[in-house]
Amino acid sequence: MSNKQEVSPLNRGFKIGKGPIKTSITSGEALQRTGVPARPVIDSSDVVVPDGYHVEPVMAGLSFPTDIAFADDGTVFVSEGGSSWPTRPYMPARVIMLRPNGETEALNMNVHAGPRGIAWREGWLYMCIKGGYHMQVARYDLKTEKLEILIDKLPSGGWHEPGGPLFGTDGLMYFGNGSVSQQGVILPAGFTVDMAKHPLAHDVPGQDVTLTGNNVWSRDPRMPYPYLTETGPFKPFGTPAQKGEVIKGSVFCNSAVWRSKPDGTDIELLAWGIRNPFGMAINEEGELYVADNDFEEKGERAIANDPDRIWHIKNAKLPYGSVTKPDWYGFPDICGDGLPVNHESHLPAKGKAAELFLQDPPPWAGPAAFLEQPHSCMCRMDFSKSDFFGHRGELFVAEWGSMAPLNSPRPEDLNHGFRVIRVNVKQGTAEPFMHNQNMGPASTWGTGGIERPVSCKFSPDGTNLYVLDFGHVRLTKGSMFAFAHTGVLWKISKK
Repeated sequence: MSNKQEVSPLNRGFKIGKGPIKTSITSGEALQRTGVPARPVIDSSDVVVPDGYHVEPVMAGLSFPTDIAFADDGTVFVSEGGSSWPTRPYMPARVIMLRPNGETEALNMNVHAGPRGIAWREGWLYMCIKGGYHMQVARYDLKTEKLEILIDKLPSGGWHEPGGPLFGTDGLMYFGNGSVSQQGVILPAGFTVDMAKHPLAHDVPGQDVTLTGNNVWSRDPRMPYPYLTETGPFKPFGTPAQKGEVIKGSVFCNSAVWRSKPDGTDIELLAWGIRNPFGMAINEEGELYVADNDFEEKGERAIANDPDRIWHIKNAKLPYGSVTKPDWYGFPDICGDGLPVNHESHLPAKGKAAELFLQDPPPWAGPAAFLEQPHSCMCRMDFSKSDFFGHRGELFVAEWGSMAPLNSPRPEDLNHGFRVIRVNVKQGTAEPFMHNQNMGPASTWGTGGIERPVSCKFSPDGTNLYVLDFGHVRLTKGSMFAFAHTGVLWKISKK
């Protein structure tokens, strides 16, 4: 455990402040003609929820939304992540505030990327922010307009996302940080988004590991001709690893989950080896569960048929400050089903099998509490804690949906996700809860239902489930573009 404030003395924070936002109240009929070419229709009649529930849009025209939070007075916060993805057009990061009286206001900020997760606690809006070589955990007092950077030493600058923040009944703050690399080694696939901005970024393990010396050959996009280069795990692009080389572990790693006091001090590393711990939730028993996204079947270390999964972070039940060794959940060598990445069931359709990177892997902390179809892209999630809403104790999970054909050549992966499921984490089973009449994003069928659920959270009294829809994304075998003003916040209520 690190018992001090974890902020660089050179970090002066960033410009942030409240400002007006132009909004209007519209009708369901008007949403049949939004005037937004990328999402011309929003229609709840195309959305399926179980009998006894009602779904309706409550906010539309959002740009790249990432998370939802609620203040004690009923204010709803929606974070917009800004254009850290390839987008049309460019949009800055901000948090939209919808007051109980219907008034809206924006919290504008000048950061490299933007907020990925938000939470409200005792007058502070907490944010996990992506951008630059390190992710940041910050909080903002809406009354005094004071910004505090709580933590800024967690290595980032790559593909995956921060998780959390969220608060347990123990009053502690829980948060995560995804891997820099897609496949356990820095490769050219994310060059224009990541490597060109952060050429020295790389993964950092949560404990000492010895390497096998296996490296990955790839083209070098920094060179004018098709030169090849060799890169090893936990290394910047173009830096090979050596057999028997020891990489020192650090509390300030990635692919990991931590907890700390609310002011960011006394950080405790609970787990690492979690590729993308974007979704995190704590149930009424105080058990922490984390969503994790599968390896991709693309590039020079392609891995096939890796299931999405939900991990039970068992170290979170230990007394605060008593975790002497973090649990390891498999990244970069073990798939969600517990099999190594070079197992015959994970061989890619093209190219050779992935090679193992760790010579002395730590004990695996699995099995997973739940396995989902590959590329479902499970994102943010929340437990039902209400008998009125129903399914108390079950975990509701937003599934952003497949990025195939960009990240998988398999036709069967094209419609995985694009829904909200409810998971029984004790039994490892799940049922769909919210989806379109036709599976897949509404834009595939030209209808007005959901596109890509990115977050779902219950209202503070537990009676309504809010589902945040990221909006329209166009994917090809070689590119991705997200379109602004196409995000929607849906509300599901018991009739």
